[in-house]
Amino acid sequence: QVQLVESGGGLVQAGGSLRLSCAASGRTFSSYVMAWFRQAPGREREFVAAINWSSGSTYYADSVKGRFTISRDNAETTVYLQMNSLKAEDTAVYYCAARRPPATVPQLMRFPSKYDYWGQGTQLTVSS
Repeated sequence: QVQLVESGGGLVQAGGSLRLSCAASGRTFSSYVMAWFRQAPGREREFVAAINWSSGSTYYADSVKGRFTISRDNAETTVYLQMNSLKAEDTAVYYCAARRPPATVPQLMRFPSKYDYWGQGTQLTVSS
């Protein structure tokens, strides 16, 4: 059974940095697409970034491009989200998600319905 466990959230000042981790277990993830989504109170779940585990290709929401970096560690089966230049509007619960093969096209990676597994989320609060 696939399990995704996020960690690394917390309280940070605007302009600061933080790295989220998603520990994945229960499968071989070499053909999966892994992603980060976020959800702020009263808002829909929003795509942040995705990575094709096998190719390493990455995709980002316009709102985080240039500030966030998604990466994976094959040895530890962990996906990371490095977040720099944080803004108050980045405040949300951040979720890790996994999509079984086959990989979907990049244009569809932003839709939560395309993912099969989800973590429990980790809270990020950015103070202005």
